[in-house]
Formats: sequence, structure tokens, C-alpha cells
Amino acid sequence: MTAFKTLGQFIIEKQADFPYAKGEFSRLLRDIGIAAKIVNREVNKAGLADIIGSAGKMNIQGEGQQKLDVYADEQFIAALRSGGECCVVASEEHENPISIQSEVSKNAKYVVCIDPLDGSSNIDVNVSVGTVFSIYRRTSTSGEATSADILQKGALQVAAGYIVYGSSTMLVYTTGRGVNGFTLDPSIGEFCLSHPDIKIPTQGRIYSVNEGNYRKFPEGVKKYIKYCEEEDNETGRPYTARYIGSLVADIHRNLLLGGVFLYPNSSSHTNGKLRLMYEANPVAFIVEQAGGKASDGVQRILDITPTELHQRTALYCGSTDMVDKIEEYLQE
Repeated sequence: MTAFKTLGQFIIEKQADFPYAKGEFSRLLRDIGIAAKIVNREVNKAGLADIIGSAGKMNIQGEGQQKLDVYADEQFIAALRSGGECCVVASEEHENPISIQSEVSKNAKYVVCIDPLDGSSNIDVNVSVGTVFSIYRRTSTSGEATSADILQKGALQVAAGYIVYGSSTMLVYTTGRGVNGFTLDPSIGEFCLSHPDIKIPTQGRIYSVNEGNYRKFPEGVKKYIKYCEEEDNETGRPYTARYIGSLVADIHRNLLLGGVFLYPNSSSHTNGKLRLMYEANPVAFIVEQAGGKASDGVQRILDITPTELHQRTALYCGSTDMVDKIEEYLQE
């Protein structure tokens, strides 16, 4: 028989390495894992239950909500509320932060920023989707959490992770000491360590970008895409274009195989389209901890000072050499 280690066992084993090792953080990750299992169950029933399609509402981004967007949002907030280790949640689906302080969580020390279901429009066509989350330590010491508790630089994250719901369901996370991946074993209902100490290759052969928006991209990005398409035996070009349209799925593939993910600013989204707090920051933290790089084309993503909850940014992340090359083109 093959020995395995569950997410819970792994967290307890590594708890001593965590600077705030008092049990609250372990329980917080457990709560996120429980909600992920519930969402995974519904994702796998899509098409059999009345859970796919539009919810008939718009979120704060002006984007149509899918039924599973709403469901996933409710499940993660409910899990964090009942767990009592989180004082406030910032979600893509809500205009304002959600205070979840109660008698259980009145002394909670953590803030969670989350995109409950990234790429949810892919559900209707049975393509991978995911959840991405970011965890901060609150900066205030008592009372209701403030905006300063939430609007922290990505470099101050104490943990970040994502769950990808695909051919198998995986939870990948970091606490600033490397990146580890856990695959859900449906026979026992547990996330089990399957990808220890993930390292992204410094150079890959995959580039992920929505080339349908090519005409709207900055000149530097256009030049980089042309560079990827050119034949060159020495550098192994042309590179392979792979784009799923789900941030989590694209990042996950490139993290394991090597590659770069590009979501530039454009003429229609001059500040970029991805949200800094609950998409770019957690992804950047994970990629950096795996040995990669994440940039907005000018500066490190994790060094950006946020000014608003739903702030947008461009994002270039993945294998270090590839991100460096993009920055060269952008800065010409």
C-alpha cells in the first residue's frame, strides 16, 4: 500500500514552522478545505442538478453571476463564519467586505480575500474552474476590522492558495515556505499530499494569453507574442500557446510544466482586468514561492500598495526567464 499524508496531517506537522502557530491558522485552512469539498461536489453534479447557467444577477464588477458563483460564495463565507478564525471576508461577489465577527470570532486574527469560483462560465461546457484565496493577519487589535486590515500589500500575505476543480480536484497552497499540492481522494473525502515542494522551471515552452484581444494589447506584449511564434532552434521556439480562460487552471498548468501567463492591460481595460487583492496577489505569492516571478510589467505584484478592494492590475507571471523577457519588451 502507498503511504499518504492528508492536508490536516501536513498542516499539523508544519505548524511549528509557521510564525503564528497557535492552531487558529490550521483551523482556518481546514475550514477552506471543507468548503472546497462542498463546492467540488456541486461542480461534479453540474448538468445533473439545477446548478449551471446564469443566476440572473450582476456582481460588483458588472459581470453576470453564474449560479455556481453564488453557491460557492455562500459556502466559503459560511465555512469561515462557523470556523471563527476569520474576522472579515473580501469576496469578488460583494461590493463591500463582509464582517463575520461574532461571539465565536470576536478575537479572530485573520482576513481572507477570495474569488470563490474563478472561470465559472466554463462550467456550462465542462471545463476546469477554480477557487483562489489570500490570507492576511489583521493589523488592528480589536473591534470591527478596518479597511487597513484588508488593503495590505501582497508581500504581507501569511498564506495563499487555490483549488482547481478538474479531472481531479487539487488544493495548492503556500505559507511562505514553499508550495505543496494536495489531491482530493473521493474514496475517503480527504485532500492528500500529491505534489510536495512544487518548483516551476525557470524557462518553459508555454505561453497563455487571450490572443483574441491582440489588437488591444500594448506594443511590448504584441512583440513578445510575435517572439513566441518565431522559429528558433536555440531557444526551442516557437512556444506552445495554451489558454483555458480560467486563471487557476492556466496558472496550475504552467506552475507544473513551466510557462508564462499574460493578462495585460488593454485599450478596453487600461488598468488591467484581474483583481489585485483576490486574484493577482495570491497567484503571485504562490508562483514566487515556487521559484517563479510575477509582475505588472513594471514592478513586482507583491509590492503594489492597494488603494481599493476591487483594484485591477495587469499580470505577467510564471517561469522567471519568460517574465524577464516580457518586461524587456514592455520597457523598450
